[in-house]
Amino acid sequence: MKHKLFPCSIFFLAIAAACGQVASHAPTLFTQAPAAKSSPGTVPAQQLEKPVARVNGAVLTAADLLREEYAIFPYGRQHNGIPKDLEPGIRAGALKMIVFEELVYQETQRRKMTIPAATIERAEVEFRKSFPSPEEFNSLMQAEFHGSTKLLDEKIRRSLLIDAFLKAEVDRNDTVTPAEVRAWYDKNPIRFEHPESYTIQTISVIPPDKATAEQLKEGHTRAEAALRQAKATKTPEEFGLLAEKISDDDYRVTMGQHKPIPVSDFAPQVIKALAAMKPGDVSDLIQVGQILTIVRLGEHTPAGKAKFEEVKAQLEMEVQRNKKEQLRAALDKKLRENAKVELL
Repeated sequence: MKHKLFPCSIFFLAIAAACGQVASHAPTLFTQAPAAKSSPGTVPAQQLEKPVARVNGAVLTAADLLREEYAIFPYGRQHNGIPKDLEPGIRAGALKMIVFEELVYQETQRRKMTIPAATIERAEVEFRKSFPSPEEFNSLMQAEFHGSTKLLDEKIRRSLLIDAFLKAEVDRNDTVTPAEVRAWYDKNPIRFEHPESYTIQTISVIPPDKATAEQLKEGHTRAEAALRQAKATKTPEEFGLLAEKISDDDYRVTMGQHKPIPVSDFAPQVIKALAAMKPGDVSDLIQVGQILTIVRLGEHTPAGKAKFEEVKAQLEMEVQRNKKEQLRAALDKKLRENAKVELL
């Protein structure tokens, strides 16, 4: 079913395998009966054919735009369309992207770039293999290409040309040096500062709203029993399995585990208990309002600043991503300089 709305990111997994390389860009290719904003698969054909932009005379349609919208927000199919509050931003981004892709494609034509026939053939074979059954592949072929392999191959060729061009113009120039990464770290010191925090697991007993005295008493009895079991645990895993079984809070689905929590986010009663604990300790019952909680301390992190070596790998990827975005923006601006782009 994943092919009924077919973002090219999936398609390019097949192309990457066929060509022995990782795609740097994934223009949206296919969708079978594109999804309407209110109900997937209900947009009339004539509406999909409506022009939304012209790029040097080449017409981009509502179908092209819709494909890109659902590539940006693939969960739209599960949610009966794109949420209304997100729709304007997603539409603007999708429109900009399909115009950019068309400008890139036209530039590949101007430069007379080509893709070997064997590469296209391999990509098509891998694309076919990505479908669970021949029936699903044939369904998409009929919906998108009226059963024409020639039209499919042309779409593959177009995408591979776009990808090859962006590799040459963007990917080969987005390498960052250690000095650039270090400079980014030094120029953004606040970014790497962190407050004092605790990493904890919890087991909570939560009474119902407007609990009666009897219900509160029953909850306290249950909490005392939970405390005895929690104190007997020796590892995070044992505590977590117990939390899964008996805790009333939502963190039971993550074995009671919380992400690091800043000190400022804790109730005073909890901070008082944590301050007297060391990693691995299990607290006594802590009451906040009518909720009774047992806390296992995982880690206490004092306020400070992450060292460069600790964030270097992640930061290198971020700086490279930023550089790639800057290169793409500059390329978009350059391609638009002498282009005639009409938004309809």
